[in-house]
Amino acid sequence: MSINLQDSRFIKACRGEATDCTPIWLMRQAGRYMKEYRAIREKHSMLDVIQTPQLAAEVTLQPIDAFGFDAAIIFSDILPPLIGMGLDLDFVKGVGPKLGKCIETPKDVDRLTTPQAEDCMGPTLEAIRLVRRELEPRGIPLIGFAGAPFTLACYSIQGGGSKMYEKAKRFMYTHPAAWEQLMNKFVDVVADYLVEQVTAGASALQVFDSWAGILSRADYVRFIQPYNRRLFETIGSTKVPLINFSTGTSTHLDQVALCGGDVIGVDWRLPIDQAWNAIGSDRAIQGNLDPTALLGPWDELRQQVDQILDAVDGRPGHIFNLGHGILPPTPIDTVKRLTEYVHERTA
Repeated sequence: MSINLQDSRFIKACRGEATDCTPIWLMRQAGRYMKEYRAIREKHSMLDVIQTPQLAAEVTLQPIDAFGFDAAIIFSDILPPLIGMGLDLDFVKGVGPKLGKCIETPKDVDRLTTPQAEDCMGPTLEAIRLVRRELEPRGIPLIGFAGAPFTLACYSIQGGGSKMYEKAKRFMYTHPAAWEQLMNKFVDVVADYLVEQVTAGASALQVFDSWAGILSRADYVRFIQPYNRRLFETIGSTKVPLINFSTGTSTHLDQVALCGGDVIGVDWRLPIDQAWNAIGSDRAIQGNLDPTALLGPWDELRQQVDQILDAVDGRPGHIFNLGHGILPPTPIDTVKRLTEYVHERTA
């Protein structure tokens, strides 16, 4: 007998309701630490996997079958929507994402288009439909996701990964009108994409603001918050749980929470009980194990897991996760043991 998705551990925790044990899923749980995924990538590029619905669906399901996570997240990346907007994207082995036609001037912002998700992200939406058909009878929810406007702006101006995103910040400070135009274009594209993911079958949505932590508290409020607020207000029409995840923002989690989201995802830089106090008791929380803890011995990992679970102290509304994505060298056995331990420890 299948479980109603609304009664699943993950969805109930998103609503702040009590569950039989703490739900767990891991960011980047479908990926390079699994041999099944590496076998597919030996034959197909990253973009090929993302743009082939059957392959994306297969990769999405691999960790669910292997570990018994309480939620799946569709296999994709935050950057493919930029292709439809007029930017070139490639994933370079050993380097990461590289963007051509980067934004350098306000005129480059003018040239960006705002296509509908059905026109440029159709393969991912089809992958969601395929995965939903597989998971719904098992009572496992599927999470859809997208990048936040600021993080997309960082990549589109910088052209790839960076420690400081100095080009993006210079553009932000130098061209305030073009910055506003750029961010509003990203809000429109991301909101439409997320709404369409729910239409396709996603049961929850996560917004990744991976680079929000490079800004000060004041700059966060000025340059990110207005756009994230509009994004969360828009996608609130979906009526599914919304997860607002950022990294490096422990000094202004209260301002992150003001942007919206039913669940606030937090990194490992602040104890989870302190983070929960900062975001408010009316929100659920997701996190917040340091991903590198999975590379150490079990006794050390268990101690860190216990610290998180002890700090939560059985309070409803906690979703166990990492503070960032799982790392490629992570042992498979450690992931399985972690999942089982969180379930057993909180049952």
